[in-house]
Amino acid sequence: MMIDPTVSPQGEQPPVEHVTAVQPSAGMALRHMVREAFQIMTPALILALVVHLFLAQATVVYGQSMEPNLRAQQRLIVDKLSYRLHPPQRNDIVVVDLPSMEEMLVKRIVALPGETVEVRRGVVYVNGVPIPELYAHDMTAYDMAPLLLGPLSYFVMGDNRGNSNDSRSFGPITRDEVVGRVWLRYWPLEKFVIF
Repeated sequence: MMIDPTVSPQGEQPPVEHVTAVQPSAGMALRHMVREAFQIMTPALILALVVHLFLAQATVVYGQSMEPNLRAQQRLIVDKLSYRLHPPQRNDIVVVDLPSMEEMLVKRIVALPGETVEVRRGVVYVNGVPIPELYAHDMTAYDMAPLLLGPLSYFVMGDNRGNSNDSRSFGPITRDEVVGRVWLRYWPLEKFVIF
């Protein structure tokens, strides 16, 4: 014989307990949403800040000084990490932040610390030897007297040599004025390239 545990010996049904679900108030739901958003956004913002300060940053090309290789309004990613591991190299395209200028500049390194740089009829000479410049650049005939670079000093020029504000006008730059090396162009998409 089976006994039904829900029926008492007198044949009565035990009282049914009613459980009502507690609905969260609008205030509790809002607090939960804010806490969730904070937990998601805080690490993302910290990560973005760390990347921007130490690893990479996006920048925009202004002006025509790097034509034909870089054009106005193109978007670039600047690598800030590699120069912590090794010094800048000749032909690197760099972003320069000069205290005397409102906007950062995009230029190419043509001479390194301790080298003597000069320009004869548009050709750049380093230590008396013309440097190979295998990228497209303006060959406007102009001259610049020899200049010996000090320690941690770099000579930068725009590729559009006839229309560039560069070390010929503001002098050599120092290592601490180099924000980083241009790593890639991501916009416009059809011009995407890793440098």
